This record gives sequence, C-alpha cells and structure tokens, in this order.
Amino acid sequence: MSKITTLILLTLLLLVQINTATAYVGPGAGISVLGSLLSILATIVVAIGAIIIWPLRKYLKRRKTRREIPAGTGITEPDEDHLG
Repeated sequence: MSKITTLILLTLLLLVQINTATAYVGPGAGISVLGSLLSILATIVVAIGAIIIWPLRKYLKRRKTRREIPAGTGITEPDEDHLG
C-alpha cells in the first residue's frame, strides 16, 4: 500500500471513531447568532430593494422635471446634466 492510501484509510478510521460532542450553547450565544443572521438578511433585502427601486425613482424624477418646464420657454426636453 502506498503512503497516501494508508493516510486516507487512517483518516477515515479516525473520523468513524469520533463521538458526538455534548456541549451546551447558552442563550447569549444563540441570541448573538440570531442577531447576526437577521442583520445579514436585512442587508441583503435592503440592497435588492434599492436595486429594484432605483430605476423607478429615476423615471419619476425625470417625469417630474418634464412637468415643471414652463410652456412658453421653447424647451422641449431637459438636459441629462440637469437630472443629476
């Protein structure tokens, strides 16, 4: 048997022998993990919401700017620089 095969077999044998850990996780650690997961989830939701709403806000701003142009000025469309 080669050294690599022996090492793999020994590793598998050791992994089979490992018993489950009996540990107690207190409420403080659980609340910390829950708070971290909720903040990550909230960040993802806000980021996706901003990406979805951004074109709508741009459209509404452009529409509002077009309505505010006085009728007798001869200006038909606002400049792109004016919209920001």
